[in-house]
Amino acid sequence: MAITDRQSASLALGHALAAAERGFPVLPLSPTKLPAVRSPHRASPDATAGAPCRGECGRPGHGVHDATTDPERVRALFAAAPWATGYGIACGRAPHHLIGIDLDVHAHDGRRPLAQGTTAGSLTALHELALRHLFTIPETVTVLTPSGGRHLWLTGPPGVTVPNSVGRLAPGIDVRGGGGYLVGPGSVTAYGAYRLAPGSARLSPAPCPRALLRLVAAPERPRGPVRSADPGRIEGRSEGQGEGQGEGRDEGRGEGRGEGLVRFVRTAHAGQRNTRLFWAACRAYENGIGESLADDLAAAAVDTGLSDQEARATIASAARLTAGRGARR
Repeated sequence: MAITDRQSASLALGHALAAAERGFPVLPLSPTKLPAVRSPHRASPDATAGAPCRGECGRPGHGVHDATTDPERVRALFAAAPWATGYGIACGRAPHHLIGIDLDVHAHDGRRPLAQGTTAGSLTALHELALRHLFTIPETVTVLTPSGGRHLWLTGPPGVTVPNSVGRLAPGIDVRGGGGYLVGPGSVTAYGAYRLAPGSARLSPAPCPRALLRLVAAPERPRGPVRSADPGRIEGRSEGQGEGQGEGRDEGRGEGRGEGLVRFVRTAHAGQRNTRLFWAACRAYENGIGESLADDLAAAAVDTGLSDQEARATIASAARLTAGRGARR
């Protein structure tokens, strides 16, 4: 093994032990980002024909099922794979129940880049999901990938299973949940190094917003246009009686020319202003009163503290999103 390989292996073990100490189950990875310890069953494929072994045999080499927080077992796994230059962090496991949001820079055929080789496409898609479903993307641990993508680390509640998915939320957005793993920061792969984004070292993984958790935990994405979340269920706060129940409902019939939508925007609190405005503008355009209500919605948003430019941009996004859907009468 070359000196640089030995150095990478030592660094990977050090990073893995540090992660394990923080409660993240880890396993060694090869330079190809695959589990580094070879399967003990590779020479006898018929031995597990009845049921796949997930480590019940007591030997290492079962991929993510090897992941552990025990420092002695971590060292033993790396000793069994001295070629390992990185480490993986198992998702969905206690105590953190980690959920990884992987913002990729390539479409899923592996060839067509998203947004000219940047994360702009997938990051924009995530922000659009946040606006549509009324949640805020929290400040959390972020790992920068060699290709220019990023991994957002979030925590989930016990008892909620998050499946792994590729592009189900939106093109370029993959999800890592139970049975999956994330390449840990400090890993060196054939593609380059994974590193913490500036400012991430001081952070712990943030709880996954409830609205986002509902999306990633859903077994199947609904077909057809996605209905926006109920305005009375804005993330992090339960709205008062009437909001989302009575106010804003007149937009479904055009009564009052959307006065309820304007009130809904004007009563937004900090952290809700953009999401409320986006929701209200979508409802207005869907019901054929978007153009006539745009100025009033923008003025209401400005009253809550948004700039006119921010308000107009949000309304324009709602207009683009709902284009062609027409009034529901």
